[in-house]
Amino acid sequence: MLVASTAVGLISPLAAQASDTMNLEEMNNYTRSSSKVQRFDNKTFANEISEDLAILKGRVDGLEAQQNEFEAGAFSETTTMDGKAIFTLGAMDYSLASETKSEAAKAFYTYTMNLNTSFTGDDNLYVRIKTGNHSKSDFSYDKTYGSYLSSTNTNGDALKVDKIWYQFPVGDNNTVWVGPRIENYYMHGTTPSLYKPVTKQFTLGGNGEAYGASTDTGAGWAFKADNGFAISSNIGTKSNSSCATGTIANQAGCVKKESSNSYENSGLLTNETKTSWATQVGYTQPNYSISALVNIKTNGWSDTYYHTADHGKGGNGNFTSVGLRGWWRPGNAGTATPSISVGFDTTEYDGAPSSGSNSTAYFVGMNWTDMFQADDKIGLAFGQPTTNEAESVDPFAYELYYSFKPNDSVTVTPAVFGGTDRTGTAGADIFGAVLETTFKF
Repeated sequence: MLVASTAVGLISPLAAQASDTMNLEEMNNYTRSSSKVQRFDNKTFANEISEDLAILKGRVDGLEAQQNEFEAGAFSETTTMDGKAIFTLGAMDYSLASETKSEAAKAFYTYTMNLNTSFTGDDNLYVRIKTGNHSKSDFSYDKTYGSYLSSTNTNGDALKVDKIWYQFPVGDNNTVWVGPRIENYYMHGTTPSLYKPVTKQFTLGGNGEAYGASTDTGAGWAFKADNGFAISSNIGTKSNSSCATGTIANQAGCVKKESSNSYENSGLLTNETKTSWATQVGYTQPNYSISALVNIKTNGWSDTYYHTADHGKGGNGNFTSVGLRGWWRPGNAGTATPSISVGFDTTEYDGAPSSGSNSTAYFVGMNWTDMFQADDKIGLAFGQPTTNEAESVDPFAYELYYSFKPNDSVTVTPAVFGGTDRTGTAGADIFGAVLETTFKF
């Protein structure tokens, strides 16, 4: 039809000009005398249009099928993903001649993907997928010496679900968490520390007995008032299946259970299950925060990073720890005054001799931001890891780093860390250095 319309438009002027010289009657006679002239009518054009429409419809159907196939492999509109890759180069020096750990420079990587999905607009399903090639025999995994890095992952190049939980609001001020892979500190109502560490021992204002956690089944609740007050309570639990039948875990490992205990080493929230029940009360304003936490841990819960080798020696695996935390930050960045985070823990161990039934720890962390260029950060942290009162030494740990951004997505962080008598043994001094590059996407 478009071709016919165009042709008519072109012929009309010519026809008007030729009408004065052509004999239309003779042309009509010639037309009537031709026996093989093709006739065009409305059916002819209708058939051609139908064929063209059929071809177009087939192509549109094909495009829709390809679009549906693409959307089937994409995220839903309520799912977002972000991630990061960390390259680490570092080495450790051990002062004890008896120490057999490697002092060679090592290179590692960690790769993380975070997925968040909301179903109502207020809830969230969180999944963290992670992999890395750190080894348990390397300095980056060493908890006793405090050199375990915040970036450490020992999945052996295999992608695994590292965290997964679901959180949802109840009313205007309450939040509930539940998940098969979660740690206590994700469910606290008050942030215990602002300090951003390189070694994991300095997370949470000292990652010792009070705030030390482990990824496993957990659930929790937090209430946050509009005036800054918050209270929360949560529980983390894991089956102690590593101990053989007839034994139970304590601070020293798996020991024979008493004849009065009839439970077996399986299940959750049972007498033999490793459990951490933490309750926190806190108050937060834009420039400062204070909080107190009580954590009751049972049956050998010992997943901490800020401790000496004998911090709970002689106990039966059950203990109660109190953690006090506070932080303050200046109103403006780029000043000589840093943000300051402090922490103090005190712990009582059940079944331990009176001379060693208590341990203490303290932490101080400072961050300076925007000092030399936008978004840079200087970090300094130090303190005493969890130390049994019966120990004859005063262990000390520290770290110092500077992080800067070559661009918005890349952060470079050179750091040094170490300690004296770090394991609770005289002369167990260490010094380490790392260079980490973080790519965020």
